[in-house]
Amino acid sequence: MNEGLLDLRTSASSFLFLKPHENIFIGISKKTIFHPWITILMPFSKQKLMEFPRDVVVGHGVLDDINELCRRVNLEGKCIVVHDENTKKIAGERAITSLGRDYEVDEIIVEKATMKEVGRVQRLAKKEGVNFVVAVGGGTVIDIAKLSSYKNGVPFISVPTAASHDGIASPRASIKMNGVSVSKEARSPLAILADTAIISKAPYRMLASGCADVISNLTAILDWELASRLKGEYYSSFAAALAKTAAELLINNAKFIKPGIEEGVWIAVKSMIVSGVAMSVANSSRPASGAEHMFSHALDRIAPGKAMHGEQCGIGAIMMMYLHGGNWERIKNALKEIGAPTTAKELGFTKKEIIQALTMAHEIRRERYTILGTDGITKDAAEKLAKITGVI
Repeated sequence: MNEGLLDLRTSASSFLFLKPHENIFIGISKKTIFHPWITILMPFSKQKLMEFPRDVVVGHGVLDDINELCRRVNLEGKCIVVHDENTKKIAGERAITSLGRDYEVDEIIVEKATMKEVGRVQRLAKKEGVNFVVAVGGGTVIDIAKLSSYKNGVPFISVPTAASHDGIASPRASIKMNGVSVSKEARSPLAILADTAIISKAPYRMLASGCADVISNLTAILDWELASRLKGEYYSSFAAALAKTAAELLINNAKFIKPGIEEGVWIAVKSMIVSGVAMSVANSSRPASGAEHMFSHALDRIAPGKAMHGEQCGIGAIMMMYLHGGNWERIKNALKEIGAPTTAKELGFTKKEIIQALTMAHEIRRERYTILGTDGITKDAAEKLAKITGVI
């Protein structure tokens, strides 16, 4: 070795030599003895923002711990509780009473997840000088609070009263724009307080839909891997592993997720939180949204309001897993065990609507490459797919 060179051994088969005070690495591989190579490595400048919930409390009767949770995450000053008419009675009033012992509390009742409602919450919070937002409700309430707090630059606490999708922990907000759901960049909650006693009293269909939403991660991950291989898209194996873990936890414990069983709620909520964290790691919805979600959004355009988001994604996952050549029957069996729809009839759609959604799904997010490719699938292929998987 030449004098003045530092030997940085990186493996049993290669060496890297660094001349002091220079940003040039010269590598000589033992495997390519007759073809030495030189690589210039630029200074490392990669940056990535990952925000996670600081505290997560899941369990029976934990709503009473909301003040303690706020203190743990160092929240001070004034807050606003966002809820709807129903969730105000279920948990909002209790939260306001409890928070009122230590904080100055305002409240606002919201309706649909629209930018108009987001703006209304945002303006009131800014006018009142709110330091943090507490969302007490289902997906609509949480999405409104999430986006309005993000726009105001203040933290928010997620207090779900139902678990119908993984938005309770994710950094994305689903907002209706021109009658279509649009995923908007927001911020993960600073903390989550999920009272399983309250969530278990919500209509079971909502919980089953939330489980189907998370189970559909399995096809979203495959689409993401495909986009990475074919299109060079950024891919995080860590985020994908989290998303897969969330889905597998539900499939492996499907027999415990039943109406009236609070332990099932506990399992489901944990999975939804892990799925949300996966999106935080990726800084994208990629680990939890692929062709199955595009199929769901296509159904929303064809016949809005017929079924729940997670229910549609679950059925989409059955069919997309078939296209990937995976075990689609495992997904279908898990959904059946949980009590989520697995057929067009159970979902409330006609055969024609399912086929139409399949043929137009690739148009929903053209920048997001999936198993459907850039041209989608034909009507005949869509009909065959839906029939083979038993959806129609």
